[in-house]
Amino acid sequence: MEKAEVKANKTKNAVPAPAADAEPIVPLPLTPGQIEELKAQAAKAGENWERLLRTTADFDNFKKRAARERAEAMQFAQAALVQKLLPVLDNFEMARTAAQAATVPSQAEAGPNQRIESLQAGVAMIQQQLKGILTEIGVEEINAAGQPFDPLWHEAISQQETAEAPEGQVIQQIRRGYKVRDRLLRPAVVIVAKKPAAPPA
Repeated sequence: MEKAEVKANKTKNAVPAPAADAEPIVPLPLTPGQIEELKAQAAKAGENWERLLRTTADFDNFKKRAARERAEAMQFAQAALVQKLLPVLDNFEMARTAAQAATVPSQAEAGPNQRIESLQAGVAMIQQQLKGILTEIGVEEINAAGQPFDPLWHEAISQQETAEAPEGQVIQQIRRGYKVRDRLLRPAVVIVAKKPAAPPA
């Protein structure tokens, strides 16, 4: 009895098979209005796609510009700090020079000599340590002595007549110059050679 009921239910819920002589489904032709609407939608989709591409490109450019500006801001901050440290480095150089030039009145006692040598060594050590820190962050000395005068990196305070060096060559560096990569921190202060004046006839 139960098997008969299940069979009856299956027969009742079965989807009828399409008739053999059923006509095929033919899509209706689009009206001119529908075609124009589809064209307008396609054009709008294209505009949205172009807008998305432009927005993406603008955002990428913004990220690159922000990263570049952040790096430049860090470099400027470093440069400002280094410019404040340069006078300290100058003072160490002068202290070292003064210590090397110091003399002891009495050479009989070894104590004062040792104290001066210790002072010289201490000043030199601190100077080298400070130079090492500046070098690590990209600071370079501008070596002007014996080089042709370059107004981009040198500041001439005077000219000196001499026949021992070609005209326009730096013959003396008064104060060291410094740069960070290609950015000038402080020009080297120099004296430049000048061709001697011709003797009066």
